[in-house]
Amino acid sequence: MTPPLQELLCDTLAGHRLTEEEAVRLLSTRDRGVWAIAAAADELRERKVGDAVTYVRNQNVNVTNICVNACGFCGFSRKPGDPDAYRHDETAVREKARAARGRNVTEVCTVSGLHPDFDAGLSTREVLGRMKAAGLSTLCGTAAEILVDDVRAVICPGKIDTATWVRVIREAHALGIRSTATIMYGHCESEADRARHLSVLREIQDETRGFTEFVPLTFIHQNTPLYRAGLARPGATGREDLLMFAVSRLFLDNFDHIQASWVKLGTKMAEVALLAGADDLGGTLFEESISREAGARGTDYLDPGEMRRMAGDLGRTLRQRTTTYGILPG
Repeated sequence: MTPPLQELLCDTLAGHRLTEEEAVRLLSTRDRGVWAIAAAADELRERKVGDAVTYVRNQNVNVTNICVNACGFCGFSRKPGDPDAYRHDETAVREKARAARGRNVTEVCTVSGLHPDFDAGLSTREVLGRMKAAGLSTLCGTAAEILVDDVRAVICPGKIDTATWVRVIREAHALGIRSTATIMYGHCESEADRARHLSVLREIQDETRGFTEFVPLTFIHQNTPLYRAGLARPGATGREDLLMFAVSRLFLDNFDHIQASWVKLGTKMAEVALLAGADDLGGTLFEESISREAGARGTDYLDPGEMRRMAGDLGRTLRQRTTTYGILPG
């Protein structure tokens, strides 16, 4: 017999490590128990990282939107010859980096499609080593989507499988390159798939301690082939969003930070996520294309003043951080 919800939450706060089956149970909650789960996650967040809400001044540099893949959840990628396809040269990329410096940005993230010319015939470990030598500090833990191959076969059949993703992330961590960890949910996956994904991440973190944070990314459906083909539902519900953050906080006991992506959620839902286990608002994001092309609105920039209002509304303090969560003065 499974214990009542409140007993399970109390045990978890006392140090019990949730199983996948227990995570599925929590993710499947549909009544006022959702609030109890969120409250437990918020309590754990306070214990682990206190009441600061953090953010980073960052900017994406979109090098190219030309991609060998055609993932069903993507509205960003283009093929060579498409009228709106582009590939920025080195001069353009350097100019974007200079603009970032002028904005006091501390984190520049290069984001691209998988251009067919970007194939050097090297192993992933060699590539990571060369990138680190050239200045790479950390890595985006994206392309994870759902780390369940049956789901990947539907949403991104051209992408690497789960085992390859895990191998590359472990290689990066072994080289001293830390990374984020993500999940993209709300399309055609089940609660069990989400729990399996969380378990894969927890196992890696047990081994490497290389993840800086976990970032749940709710599926933006409007302009995606997956949704238009009837293979995905129109994104996660508010209940699912809330539970994704709360259960992640409770399950990922070896992660300090959970990020609420205002780009995906909007600012109001991102603030609610801060009451359900999240402690970070991500970045100012001066240049964002991926979510916008999928159909999200208001993704280009979030002023720290608005972030401060969101944090203050919850009685919490906004603090600027580095990519690896060092707190900056001021």
